[in-house]
Amino acid sequence: MMERDRNKSLLLELLRAPGNERCADCGAPEWTSYRLGIFICLNCSGIHRNLPQISRVKSIWLDFWENDLIEFMKSHGNLHAKAKYEAKVPPYYYIPQSKDCLVLREQWIRAKYEREEFVATQSAGSREGFLWKRGRDSRQFQKRRFILSAGEGIMKYYTKECKSPKAVISIETLNAMFQTEKMKHAHGLQITFNTDGQIRNLFVYHESGKEIVDWFNAIRAARYHYLRTTFPDVPEAEVRTTQGLKQPQKEAFKMRWFSLDSQERILIYFKNPLDAFEQGRVYIGSAAEGYEVRDGFPQGVQVKKRKPGITVVTPTREFVFMCDNDSDQREWIDALNGVLAQPLTG
Repeated sequence: MMERDRNKSLLLELLRAPGNERCADCGAPEWTSYRLGIFICLNCSGIHRNLPQISRVKSIWLDFWENDLIEFMKSHGNLHAKAKYEAKVPPYYYIPQSKDCLVLREQWIRAKYEREEFVATQSAGSREGFLWKRGRDSRQFQKRRFILSAGEGIMKYYTKECKSPKAVISIETLNAMFQTEKMKHAHGLQITFNTDGQIRNLFVYHESGKEIVDWFNAIRAARYHYLRTTFPDVPEAEVRTTQGLKQPQKEAFKMRWFSLDSQERILIYFKNPLDAFEQGRVYIGSAAEGYEVRDGFPQGVQVKKRKPGITVVTPTREFVFMCDNDSDQREWIDALNGVLAQPLTG
């Protein structure tokens, strides 16, 4: 019992060491991989259990810790693992957080420890293969061949019926985001782009978690290549998508699905989550031009449901939004203020 208590105290002391206070892969640590010598969270421990040849897990609080394992954890830790397994993570690569979908977190962990993808520099931004695409009218998913080329600055896809591409998409407005809940598929990916001045959505998935995450990061790599060559001083584009409520003038609040493209500085909305085309958009300029984001509703706006609101002020009018909860409101306000703080380009 004395040894058990002593080792438990040593382990908790290691948990407070720099780098160990957060999960090596996403969030707050409660578990460890005693084979890799890292501190991880409960959710990530479930993924590590599926890598028995590489990682073995123990609970910080519930399991017995032998002296040799304590010494191993002392000589390793999260910063040690990060220096090795994340040495060459590309700047475009999306590093998931604890709130992200399972396929992103699982493939991040497998990419690091199982495939060791970030030990050496790798090239990306071009890819070819098949994805299951949701039909715009039929709403059925059909297999389509996709080609992505950062060098040519395009992505295109083909149907079985024709040899020429069904669509050729410029990387200039291309973005992607996982929408597993909206699409009701663990590997559901939403691809957005601009066509004829209107935002278009493509909804795709792949049976392989690795394949769909590789496509996601390949699109990010192509966008990063475009931005670095076209706008050297502009950081890589980030698209944030969540559900909001929009209020047109003189009408009651209506449920709409919103996407914020911070690179293009536009707030886009759709009537239904899986609509192919947008219903409208709001341009978000800079604070110097008179744009502002306010917490709450304007004076005189009556709301039956007690939910938090956001007011987006533009030089010509105010746009009023109702959010599902306080967390959703804060996330949107931070994202919109992030756009306001960005310098205008072009």
